[in-house]
Amino acid sequence: MAGHDPRWVLRDRPSVTLIVGLVLAGLCALVSFSFDVLNGDPVYFFIALGLALAPVPVLLAAVLALDRIEPEPRGNLLFAFAWGAGVAVLVAGVVNSFNLIYIENAVQLGYDYARNLTATFGAPVVEETMKGLVLLGLLKFKRAELDGPTDGVIYASMVGLGFAMSENVSYYVAALDELGAHGLAVTVVLRGILSPFAHPLFTSMIGVAVAYAAQRRGPGRIFVIAAGWAGAMLLHGIWNGFATYVGIGGLAIAYLLLMTVLFVLIWIVFRDRKRIIALIQTYLPAYWATGLVSSQDVAMLSSLPGRRQARQWAMKHGGRKALRAMSDYQLAATELGLLHERARGHVIDERTFNEEQRALLECMAGARALFPAAGSATAGHAAGLPHPPPGGPGRPPQGGAFHG
Repeated sequence: MAGHDPRWVLRDRPSVTLIVGLVLAGLCALVSFSFDVLNGDPVYFFIALGLALAPVPVLLAAVLALDRIEPEPRGNLLFAFAWGAGVAVLVAGVVNSFNLIYIENAVQLGYDYARNLTATFGAPVVEETMKGLVLLGLLKFKRAELDGPTDGVIYASMVGLGFAMSENVSYYVAALDELGAHGLAVTVVLRGILSPFAHPLFTSMIGVAVAYAAQRRGPGRIFVIAAGWAGAMLLHGIWNGFATYVGIGGLAIAYLLLMTVLFVLIWIVFRDRKRIIALIQTYLPAYWATGLVSSQDVAMLSSLPGRRQARQWAMKHGGRKALRAMSDYQLAATELGLLHERARGHVIDERTFNEEQRALLECMAGARALFPAAGSATAGHAAGLPHPPPGGPGRPPQGGAFHG
């Protein structure tokens, strides 16, 4: 509860549900890997696992670099990755295998024909559905975490990276088993070097749509999500189909399409970053009277270099405790701006707004109290609970009582 621990509002503590989900995803990953071990030489499996894991830290760093203004809770990010690496891969693998058997028996045109048909038309539907389920779960149970398209891209990328990592293990084992070292090298180049972001890009179509729906009300949200889902499956199907039926030329065309989508998504993320900065500059000046925000703070919060310099200053003059306090302050202040925006769009009710506003202000007060001495003067008179400025949820406070 807010009255006991105001940091609950930052949502950075693992819940029992999260822990259970991670355990389930881990068990699914173990089952999926056990199939890889049984389908090939155990030595091949460990070689494949090492090659699949090697680029993951770099890929995760690249994705999380987009999420610096308002970092998502680590538990949620971990769950999305684990879902992709465990649950989604296992279920999709089983369903794809049954589809392959069914199509091979139904069309009776040979294994290769059935495999190509499954890869182009069946796998995209199954795999994007399994990956997209975690995004629907966030919309249902963690809607407040989806503050804009950036959040949708981040969560979609995490589940996509997890899926690609586990799937690559299977592909690498098969390449070693069937084609030897040369086949493995070609597969690693194609999947691990040239197209490591393919799965994240496919699922980002769903992520952007779900994030849009999280900020809206009404039945129209269903059509937006459906359009995003169709886009993910279409993009996935084009990639698989061109690579399967057109050859190297088709692969080049599909690759160009993926790069176009990547640049569009990066543009969306940077536009969203500007939107969040605008919210900070719009809503936070009204809190100057609390002593928790100054014009210098707003300027600092409005740029990534300013935020980084503030954290470096805190670390230099106050150690890790001050660094954590500065990080908490920056996150709470950003969440405060986003909270007003959620209220303005009627995503949350007035009671939720008041509770979260109070908790965020408590977080900011507690963080400022831990700043190095040179930076705590403006928080000196805010030793007690800071009173929110008058105004209504979703609008800059301008005097008067709260109204709905």
